[in-house]
Amino acid sequence: MLRVRCLRGGSRGAEAAHLIGAMVGRAVSGWVSRAFRSTSSSAAAQLPLTVDEPVTDHAPEECPVSAYNEWDPLEEVIVGRAENACVPPFTVEVKANTYEKYWPFYQQYGGQTFPKDHVKKAVAEIEEMCNILQHEGVTVRRPEPIDWSLEYRTPDFTSTGMYAAMPRDILIVVGNEIIEAPMAWRARFFEYRAYRPLIKEYFRRGAKWTTAPKPTMSDDLYDQDYPIRTVEDRHKLAAQGKFVTTEFEPCFDAADFIRAGTDIFVQRSQVTNFMGIEWMRRHLSPTYKIHIISFKDPNPMHIDATFNIIGPGLVLSNPDRPCRQIDMFKKAGWTVVTPPTPLIPDNHPLWMSSKWLSMNVLMLDEKRVMVDANEMTIQKMFENLGINTIKVNIRHANSLGGGFHCWTTDVRRRGSLQSYFL
Repeated sequence: MLRVRCLRGGSRGAEAAHLIGAMVGRAVSGWVSRAFRSTSSSAAAQLPLTVDEPVTDHAPEECPVSAYNEWDPLEEVIVGRAENACVPPFTVEVKANTYEKYWPFYQQYGGQTFPKDHVKKAVAEIEEMCNILQHEGVTVRRPEPIDWSLEYRTPDFTSTGMYAAMPRDILIVVGNEIIEAPMAWRARFFEYRAYRPLIKEYFRRGAKWTTAPKPTMSDDLYDQDYPIRTVEDRHKLAAQGKFVTTEFEPCFDAADFIRAGTDIFVQRSQVTNFMGIEWMRRHLSPTYKIHIISFKDPNPMHIDATFNIIGPGLVLSNPDRPCRQIDMFKKAGWTVVTPPTPLIPDNHPLWMSSKWLSMNVLMLDEKRVMVDANEMTIQKMFENLGINTIKVNIRHANSLGGGFHCWTTDVRRRGSLQSYFL
């Protein structure tokens, strides 16, 4: 039987700390103001200070950012953009994360836009997805449109950009804190720029904002001789625990983490290394516990099309990529659900993902799920679980590398911090 424990005090005592910090801050600022009022008045007249959007104190309940799991009632969400999406250059880290049949596509079009007609259809699908979310009572926010085709240079590499389509990859909300992931692809080095206006707004309104250490992404971060030639190579390397990213410096994509209250699960993948996981563990302890889990997956990258937690003690587990630690979930009283085989046809391009985007669903609450309109068998599975399906077609958007969970980052869910894994 699943046991749930409610924790008072919120995220790492954030409520108390926030209140005490605000009180101390106001007291100190008042003393400083009185002490320097006489000497600063003339200088202030000569050098007027203007602040367009001042940072103000907010009580915890006013914080615009709050989410502890993947299924509490969704109130606000960021949905990505397909506009201006570009094919990333065919570098070693991209090669390690893509399927062999698409390598000629990357070699030919790397640094150029994805096929324009396809992107146009993806844009229309995501706009309709946003409309449906709004109809379901969810506030929808979007990143800024950016020209990703521009080449940029750092002291360590040169690249073009990719897109701001998958906010789940770069942003994760834990309690009232929004964490910006460092990423691991050079084509995604500056992806955070599309989200900064939103993040700054949330920060000004009271949210915590943390940016993980940005990797240099120098050659030392990647195994330049990573020996991928066939699918068999991938299986062998994954079984040996070998990945294209090294442990030279921390790196991670936020989409390799998935939340269940005080317990957060993560996989070591091609884009998330152990140093990145350790950074998150230290940053979030002691309130949150990071569990490393692994799968029989020849190409691990992002956990939510392999292991997707959809409710308290309820998880979808990909039958093609079984979890090696599944028994610990069963012992904790969790229900493990095996999703049906995806129905997406073989001739539909999936340049950056597998067919298992069918299980990459977005929970609007415990009884509502956004699911692919073309995937009738998984719709039936959810209905048998007593979960109402909200059917949306994003088939062309899938080609860019994500399902509903990937295309979104939940900013605010109505709920409290609890423990579901005792």
